[in-house]
Amino acid sequence: MKTSDFYFELPKELIAQDPLEDRSASRLLVLGKEDGSVTHRHFTDILEYLRRGDCLVLNNTKVIPARLYGTREGTGAAIEVLLLKRGENDVWETLVRPGKKARPGTRIVFGDDGALTGEVIDIVEEGNRLIRFSYEGIFEEILDRLGQMPLPPYITHELKDKNRYQTVYAKYEGSAAAPTAGLHFTPQLLDAVREKGVRIAEVTLHVGLGTFRPVKAEDVTQHHMHSEFYRISQTAAQIINDTKAQGGRVICVGTTSCRTIESAADESGLIRPCSGWTDIFIYPGYQFRVLDGLITNFHLPESTLLMLVSALAGKEHVLDAYKAAVAERYRFFSFGDAMLIL
Repeated sequence: MKTSDFYFELPKELIAQDPLEDRSASRLLVLGKEDGSVTHRHFTDILEYLRRGDCLVLNNTKVIPARLYGTREGTGAAIEVLLLKRGENDVWETLVRPGKKARPGTRIVFGDDGALTGEVIDIVEEGNRLIRFSYEGIFEEILDRLGQMPLPPYITHELKDKNRYQTVYAKYEGSAAAPTAGLHFTPQLLDAVREKGVRIAEVTLHVGLGTFRPVKAEDVTQHHMHSEFYRISQTAAQIINDTKAQGGRVICVGTTSCRTIESAADESGLIRPCSGWTDIFIYPGYQFRVLDGLITNFHLPESTLLMLVSALAGKEHVLDAYKAAVAERYRFFSFGDAMLIL
């Protein structure tokens, strides 16, 4: 299976640069995973496809303003730091640009008042840097003042409202990117989902470097996913297990929710409350243990996310649906339109 098998042509003007004023006003392409049927709807129509007894799985992670701009102490050279994974004693795994200016021992100053400084202490997997930060006060408050939302590189417009890169149900800080399928939901739409008798299970997966890493290997199976922290509570596990036992469908909102429950499920599809790190890579040939349906956005060509949806609905069906979405001028990627696969 080749990475190039998952390529498609996308006009640049279809890459959404700004969120819609109304979160739920996006379009919705409904893809039949068995027959490849395509239906064009609006996102609020999703209620018509949900049934009493189904379960929606949401990822309640919260994006931190993880992109920091600083200068190298001594030379004043500009350095960009993206926080990826928090360790102990104020040490973070980071992605640094340009990396050649961030050798071990390099000190970086952030902010005009030097309220935050960092020292590169090691180089780890994929060239990422471990940085130990020094500051006075509360790190999260400093980060909120100095950091910027880590929008993907294909979004060139400035985000005016930080909350538009958060889901309305975001709770637990730790992500370097938003679980963007959830951006379409409003509190009112979630209330309507509950009123229909659909249960909601919240899980947590802190989105990390895997979201940003392209697949460089030509052989898909040779790609390695970066590990990300996840947690499933007793309540969430019970809701999902009860849904399956009672014949309901488990529909994940986003690929991160999907990867969370598939990581936690045993061979019989039973989920137990747990937490840990996952580097699960889902591509065609994977047998889903829990998931029945997926709400997701439109993904980059040759990406692991496109491979995941292809595992669920078949590569040919997915690529045909993407061609239809391009022809119908859907908006793509993080701030774009949505797809429902059932």
